[in-house]
Amino acid sequence: MYSKGKVINMAELRWHPFTKDWVMIASNRQARPQMPKDYCPFCPSFGNVPDYEVMKYDNDFPALSQNPPEPDDVANDFFKVDKNYGKCEVILYSPSHTATLPELSDDHIAKLVDLWCERFSAMASDEKIKYVFIFENRGEAVGVTMPHPHGQMYGYPFVPKKIQLEIESAKEHIAEKDKCIYCDMLEHEIADGRRIIFKNKYFTVFLPFFTEYPYGVYIFANDHKQYITDFNKDEKYVLGQTIKQTVGMIDSLFDFKFPYMMCMHNAPVNSGDFSKDFHFHIEFFPPMRSADKIKFNASSETGVWAHCNPTCPEETSKELRKAYEKYVKNSK
Repeated sequence: MYSKGKVINMAELRWHPFTKDWVMIASNRQARPQMPKDYCPFCPSFGNVPDYEVMKYDNDFPALSQNPPEPDDVANDFFKVDKNYGKCEVILYSPSHTATLPELSDDHIAKLVDLWCERFSAMASDEKIKYVFIFENRGEAVGVTMPHPHGQMYGYPFVPKKIQLEIESAKEHIAEKDKCIYCDMLEHEIADGRRIIFKNKYFTVFLPFFTEYPYGVYIFANDHKQYITDFNKDEKYVLGQTIKQTVGMIDSLFDFKFPYMMCMHNAPVNSGDFSKDFHFHIEFFPPMRSADKIKFNASSETGVWAHCNPTCPEETSKELRKAYEKYVKNSK
């Protein structure tokens, strides 16, 4: 594994001492093959998967494993490593190779939400897993090479830094104001109204006051709940509808399949009680700043985490509301 200063097939966690966070090293993912032009491993017709409506598929090239190898012999009294313990799964949305979330029926998406919940509970049952992350990368602009409709789920053996920061802010807010920071923000956004895109009985979709991306909308649960598994049957059904409508809305902005990263924020698992400190929400990160321009994360965003949004959220919200009205009208 380690000789003459060369490390191969690395699969481990490495500690970043500046940010106090773990970095996943997974050089095995470099071995992912380029799929033949006319082949898709997620289409049942090719024989790699059975017929399905929605399906869990274990990642063939996982960054984390429940049977991890020993870390490479590269640690010392300064550099720390650990096993890359965890779980990586692919969540297949539909057997149709070209389907998008807005094209799926509400009942179909309800089955997807149920699968997310089922797999969330399964990952959380492993006490070594401390955070379960449900997400979707969509479009070549965010590096997607497999167009078949799918998302992913990672079970980390640590709580990622962004979630740590959210929880620290939530604890400080509770200590200062005796109120959930997420509930407080949602109340202020609704009271202001200018950045609200649409809302229903259980969820509110809005462009946050501080959004880092021109079209970076959030979906917030109206009630204070920590996990996707906390929702009842009706709430789960409406969550699926809300996600579908949100994606349909951004697809309607410029009439093409909008690239995005969809990131579900649940509370940590196997790490204590977060009933006061966390509030389920979904963050979207669409990289487009116009129909033909990408908002790249350049030096300021990447080097020092100092984000710059080139648009005004109050004005961009107007575009999103028009896109939502257009989507609703065209979907009838």
